[in-house]
Amino acid sequence: MQPPRIADGEGMSLTSRQSAIDPSSPEDRGILAPSRALLAASAAVLLAILVATFWNFISAQVRYAIRSPADWGHTLIIPGIAASFVWMRRRELLAEPFRPAWLGLPILVVGVGLYILCTFGPSAFALHHNARGLSFGVSLFGLALLLLGWRAMGYLWFPIAYIVVFGQTVTDRILNVVTFRLQDISARGADVMLNLVGIDTDRSGNTLTVWRDGVPHPLNVAEACSGMRMLLAFLALGVAIAYTGLRRPWQRAALVLLAVPVAVAVNVLRVVSLGVLSLFDVEMAAGEFHHLVGLIWLVPALLIFLGILWILRRMVVESPGPSGTSA
Repeated sequence: MQPPRIADGEGMSLTSRQSAIDPSSPEDRGILAPSRALLAASAAVLLAILVATFWNFISAQVRYAIRSPADWGHTLIIPGIAASFVWMRRRELLAEPFRPAWLGLPILVVGVGLYILCTFGPSAFALHHNARGLSFGVSLFGLALLLLGWRAMGYLWFPIAYIVVFGQTVTDRILNVVTFRLQDISARGADVMLNLVGIDTDRSGNTLTVWRDGVPHPLNVAEACSGMRMLLAFLALGVAIAYTGLRRPWQRAALVLLAVPVAVAVNVLRVVSLGVLSLFDVEMAAGEFHHLVGLIWLVPALLIFLGILWILRRMVVESPGPSGTSA
């Protein structure tokens, strides 16, 4: 008995019939989506042009970080951390061909236009470092969207946002909004703790006076002691650890939020230690030694932060899935 004849598609192979029915077949995708080699070459050329366009901002940011390593040195490693985020998701990112999205072109144009406005425009915009940083982030987002498409941006938007938020120095006009409040918290907290441990201390505004044998030792909780830079560094660390080390949104949010009180509390302890050291040598509370004390306190602060991460992980017990693996 002969098999029935196929009226349509007779003689076509199974792959050919699937290609005719499914427009997303491998052959069709190969026609619609550019090859990875072409995309890599285009991305390298356009990225080089983007870096050259924003070189004024990039070089200024590097200079800020080198001149104040204790305050802004962490901004130099932020691009590397963001690149590691992309590397961690490389399998999902490369699972399907990229489909460029033309909407990225006007976004790129807007980013470059904003940068020109911030560099050569009115004084309200000109030379504003953070405004130029934002324009760089918008341009980078537009370039990635133009070359790689919306599916890829599902994996790339977070690394780009991480660079924009934490990869640049925050100008004084923004810092001053919260710096004074942090100075006040640090001075009040250090005043209470120094008196609790038996060291006679008076506070006048943001100036602490530590007394020893009737001799006053003034300690000014200046802007550098506010803990603002430490807070920004810890927020960057908290976001990175939350993204890579925790699975649930509430865990990630809790870790990032707890970075704030940890940074503030450790900064209070730093001021307390400077007050104690000033009893022996007032020079220890200023100059290079002052910055060294701040760097030393980063070690216990990091340990506290990792302890919080450990607790948050232990608060969730993974239940086994149907196949015996964790859900």
